[in-house]
Amino acid sequence: SWSRRASVPVLILNCKIGGLAILRTLGVLGVPLYAVEADPRSHALSSRYCRGRFIHDYDEEHPEEYLGHVLKIGERLGGRPILIPTSDELAVFVAAYSEPLSRRFSFPRNDLAVVRQLISKKGMYELVTRHGVPTPCTLFPENLAEVRAYAEGAKFPVMLKGIHGNRLLARTGKKMVIASSPEELLSSYERLEDPGRPDLMIQEYIPGSDDQIYIFNGYFNEDSNCLAAFTGHKIRQYPIHVGCASLGVCRWNQAVADKTVRLMKAIGYKGILDIGYRWDLRDGRYKVLDINPRVGQAFRLFVSKDGTDVVRALYRDLTGETIGRIVPRDGRRWVIEDYDIESSMDYFREGTLRFLPWLRSFKGLEEGAWFSWKDPVPFIRMLFALLKKMAKWTIKPLRRSDATSGS
Repeated sequence: SWSRRASVPVLILNCKIGGLAILRTLGVLGVPLYAVEADPRSHALSSRYCRGRFIHDYDEEHPEEYLGHVLKIGERLGGRPILIPTSDELAVFVAAYSEPLSRRFSFPRNDLAVVRQLISKKGMYELVTRHGVPTPCTLFPENLAEVRAYAEGAKFPVMLKGIHGNRLLARTGKKMVIASSPEELLSSYERLEDPGRPDLMIQEYIPGSDDQIYIFNGYFNEDSNCLAAFTGHKIRQYPIHVGCASLGVCRWNQAVADKTVRLMKAIGYKGILDIGYRWDLRDGRYKVLDINPRVGQAFRLFVSKDGTDVVRALYRDLTGETIGRIVPRDGRRWVIEDYDIESSMDYFREGTLRFLPWLRSFKGLEEGAWFSWKDPVPFIRMLFALLKKMAKWTIKPLRRSDATSGS
C-alpha cells in the first residue's frame, strides 16, 4: 500500500512547474518532499506539500559547490531519499556525480555520455540518425559564412535553435525562432549567436499545425525496460509554434510508443523520459524533435486509469514495488493556465483560433499546472504575477499613445 511505501523522502532539484507537479502527485500520498531551488520566489515552493526548501543556485562552471550542498541535505534527511532532477543541466549533474550521490540518494543511474548526447541537439541528431530514427534535416554551422551559403539554396521557413536550448534561453530569452527568408535567417543568426562559442543549429521546418507534435512520456527501469508508457499531443504551445505544451491531450499512439521504447532499449536509458515528435504529412513519418532525459513539466498530462504517472512509477520502482499494467486515460487534457492564456491571445491575433473552437478545446480538461483546491497558494501567487503582467501590457500601449499625442 502507499501508506507503507510513502515513508521514503524525495528531494527535487529545480522546483518550478514540473517540481510543483511532483510535490502534488506524491504529496497527496503522504511522501515527505523537499526541494532545492535557485529562486526563493518560485511559486512552487509555497506548496503545502513542500516540507523543506533549500535555496541554492546551480553553476555549471562550479558543480562541486552544488554537490556539497545536495550531499549535506541528503545527510540531514537521513536514509536514502529519492533524487529527481527536473532540468537538463541537473540531469547531467546527477549522471556526472552519480558515484558520490548514490551513497546518499536513490535514483536511476545513466551513463554520463548518453545523457550529454541526449540533451545536446547535435548529439541527439547523431544518435537517432545512427539508430535509424527519423528526424528533421539539420545543419550545425560554425560561422556566418556557412549560414549564408546554406541560405542561398534552402527552402523556407526554417527553425533556428540552440543546440543547448537552455543556454540560448538564458542568454537571449529565446530557445528558437522561425526564419521565413534568407534575410531573416541571417539577421537572427547574427543577433542570437555567440561567435566565441557557436551554439546554434538550423533545422528543417515541418509544415502543419501545432497538434501534430506528439509527446511520449515514460519510465524505464534499471534494465531499460519500459514499465510505464504514455503518449499524447499538443493542442496549443507557448510561445506559439515553437514552445512547450500549454494545453495537451493524452491519446495513445502505438507507433510513437514503439519507436521510443526500441530506441531507449538500444541506448540503455534508465529513468523518466520526455520526448517530442512531429508528424510529417509529406512522408507519413514521426520525426524526433527533442529528447529530455528527465521528468518533463507536462508529465501530469499523462495519467493511467489507476492514477499512475511517470513520477509515481519511478517512486514505486525505486521503493521495490511492482508496477501493474498501465492503461492511459485517453482524452485527458491538462493545461498550464497562464501560458495558455498568453498563447491563446497570440493564436487569436494570428487568426488561427476562433472563440468556439477555443471553448471546445477545454472539453476533457481534468487538471491545471497551477490550480488545486487542496494546494491553492501556488495558483494564487501565479495569478497575481499574471495580473501584474497583464497590467503592464495595458499600460505600454497607453504610454506609447500619450507619447505620440504629446509630440
